[in-house]
Amino acid sequence: MPKKTTVLLLNLGTPKSPDVSDVRTYLFEFLNDPRVIDIPWLLRKILVNLIIVPFRAKGSSKIYKKLWTKEGSPLMIYGEKVKGLLQEELDFNFTVELAMRYQQPSMKNVLDKIQKDMPQKLIILPMYPQYASSSTGSTFQKTMEIIKSWEVIPEVKFVNQFFDHEGYLDTIAENAKKHDLNDFDHFIFSYHGLPIRQINKVHPNRNCFKCDCHKKFIPETDYYCYRSTCFETSRLLAEKLSIPKEKYTVSFQSRLDKNWLEPFSDKVVEEKAKNGTKKILVFSPAFVADCLETTVEIGIEYREIFEENGGEKLALVESLNDHPKWIATLKDLVINS
Repeated sequence: MPKKTTVLLLNLGTPKSPDVSDVRTYLFEFLNDPRVIDIPWLLRKILVNLIIVPFRAKGSSKIYKKLWTKEGSPLMIYGEKVKGLLQEELDFNFTVELAMRYQQPSMKNVLDKIQKDMPQKLIILPMYPQYASSSTGSTFQKTMEIIKSWEVIPEVKFVNQFFDHEGYLDTIAENAKKHDLNDFDHFIFSYHGLPIRQINKVHPNRNCFKCDCHKKFIPETDYYCYRSTCFETSRLLAEKLSIPKEKYTVSFQSRLDKNWLEPFSDKVVEEKAKNGTKKILVFSPAFVADCLETTVEIGIEYREIFEENGGEKLALVESLNDHPKWIATLKDLVINS
């Protein structure tokens, strides 16, 4: 008899609304996660609660208002669409649920619902293509903290990452082909940045910048090195799209200080424009749905930087959102878990 399986899709989260109070609540929960800001407890509390959140909430609210649609947050809208579409693709032995690591729908509430249904198998599927302690690791930790007290703990499967899954890569490539690739002088693969110290923590050599893991991906040693998997994702996409090595740059966005992964995406965009590049196509392979980092940071802010420095056209490859091939990819990840 087939097992009754529940699939829990997870993404980072979004404020309830772009209002300052809701943005403040979201930032408070997000930035107080010790895996996100991995510094001593007291220092983190002072930094987040007395400095970052009070001074950042109002500005972040203005940015979220640029992202928001009549239906709400794109991240939530596409999350619900993907949940429904994946449910349609799976048979009656599967139940698909959606939760956010921060805010609503909360992991606690959704997992409480799952506990009552008592599935025989639980698949935890964070929609982060490349593993990072502050995203995937945090999600897994929160899951274990919640389910460890259950009287009956079902078989649990964690999907760690899928940066090299053919379906994921093919979906991005298909979206890229909506643009005339021959029309662009250069291509940028922009990933969410991380503090360098977080990369070194999970690196086998304890110092990612003393090896060549960004030049050649070796699964045995580099599988959980975020920097290495970002470069490997870019290589695989470039191969699919026949983009020569000299025509693309791998970069990192959304930094908080200078001790984050480089090169910084905004600086690359500025430098390329100043050096005469006229047309750039930007990929955002770390994000599976439209969000602040793609729609606003790349689509609006980077375009302005590029044009202000002499560039003519900066275009963004759309996120996976509810693309049929993305749904098929998720189905494959579930069936083969």
